[in-house]
Amino acid sequence: MKLNIIKLTSLLIVAVVLGGCQKGDLLSNPNVASENSNVPAPLLLNHLTWSMYRGGGVVEKAANAVGEEPFGQLGRWNQYTVSSNSYYRGNNAYSFSNTATAYDMLRYVNQLEGQANLQFGTANSVYGALSKFFRAYSFVWLTQRVGDIPVSEAGDPKNLAPKFEVQKEVYRKSLQLLEDANATMTIAIKPAVSVDNSGTLVGGDIYGLTYLQWQRVINSYRLRVLISLSKRADDNADLNIRQQFSDILSNPVKYPLLTGNNDNLSFKYNATVNKFIYNPDETYNLFENMGKTYLDITTANKDPRTFITSTPAPAQLSGGKGVSDFTAYVGASTALTQSSISANDATGMYSYVNYKRYFTTFTGPEPAVMIGYPELCFNIAEAVNRGWVSGSAATWYQNGIKASLSFYGLTEGQSYDIGNVKGVTLGTVTIKINDFLTNPNVVYKGDNTDGLKQILQQKYVAFFENSAWEAFYNWRRTGIPDFANNGPGINPSGVIPLRWQYPLEEQNNNTANYKAAVSSQYGGNDDVNQKMWLLK
Repeated sequence: MKLNIIKLTSLLIVAVVLGGCQKGDLLSNPNVASENSNVPAPLLLNHLTWSMYRGGGVVEKAANAVGEEPFGQLGRWNQYTVSSNSYYRGNNAYSFSNTATAYDMLRYVNQLEGQANLQFGTANSVYGALSKFFRAYSFVWLTQRVGDIPVSEAGDPKNLAPKFEVQKEVYRKSLQLLEDANATMTIAIKPAVSVDNSGTLVGGDIYGLTYLQWQRVINSYRLRVLISLSKRADDNADLNIRQQFSDILSNPVKYPLLTGNNDNLSFKYNATVNKFIYNPDETYNLFENMGKTYLDITTANKDPRTFITSTPAPAQLSGGKGVSDFTAYVGASTALTQSSISANDATGMYSYVNYKRYFTTFTGPEPAVMIGYPELCFNIAEAVNRGWVSGSAATWYQNGIKASLSFYGLTEGQSYDIGNVKGVTLGTVTIKINDFLTNPNVVYKGDNTDGLKQILQQKYVAFFENSAWEAFYNWRRTGIPDFANNGPGINPSGVIPLRWQYPLEEQNNNTANYKAAVSSQYGGNDDVNQKMWLLK
């Protein structure tokens, strides 16, 4: 996939000038287009949609940058899995330093916006709408990591020292971009559907959504952004956080939202150029255990998703427990040192990632969800619980759980084979969804603190190895679920950091503005443990 993207987007490379010692005119490389050439909008969108999955852009060039695909370093920082071997599975420590940037995405947004206007003769095309969405996405992606960032002057190649804007303004402008993206998409849909009667993008959209589905994604993402501002909703009335949420939810005609898992913004795998992260070629599942944070919730609730994601711990089976016993599934704590986890794992103490489900196909058991319907349900449930909007938090909470169960293909009374770490079948369990939903731990406890905790815990479970950083960001905002923290396995300080340091590119090329931003926010110290405006 990456090779294909590179080939497609090479048209954007600024023309290389060929020269030599001989006298004469310098010639442009005929194999590349100049920056001002006419480049098909789908090629630009192709790069953007891929960058969204990979995490802000060219992450390989940034220190401490990781992709946002499932079962990688991000999964360990979300505490879904734990590595017992640094060589094969990396480290568990939260070694946050200089963040990657979202500027690669922003550069392509600028190109897409200009080319769409040129090629379609209007700013109100579907590509124009998606330009606004991806612009907002890139701003939010970066501001969540560091705090204040450049916005109004960002992406201008003639201005290498763009001014920073306070985080509140970043969110204000990003939310307006999403409002404008929805309005533009509304205009774009009608003529597009009347012409080709399908409302699908001709090319460039690796997620394969229709125009209407993209509009649903845009508005559902906006609800994500609004709920992420919950700590600032009451002391920033001018942002109208609650009102914006209510306006979207109360007007489904103007603001269509995701209607089910079929609308999910999902990255789909194939068996050739874009294989699932784990597949039959991967043989090192022995060195990745399930995380305690995740399994403590699912096993306490007798959640059938336990069987989907995990294997029973060998020591529990040898001790006489069966594969259907939820207490046989044990996660490792991220707070422990990796050597301690390795030693415990050698005794069979921990569960592993479900080999039978995740290692046996090249296409994977499910796509990688970036923005999904279960999350939308839980975001609405949280808004009702907090009193932002009217409605039944219990219903939306149940809808979110059921949508997550459906995502895994779970049905009441289903027989499901349980395997060991190598996929050898150990036995069969019967999926009992009704027992799970009626479990006292799961039945909604009301629009109160206990109910909010349930919503956030179930959102975390539904985020298992999807939706990129949302599990971490929700914990950072709410403290739920109880992440393993304050231990030697976290990092030398023993505390999970709350932010990243600014990109090295920003420090080196925009030094004065960078120093001013760090001074105004963090007392001059670009410290990963300090709170940004979003979290205060």
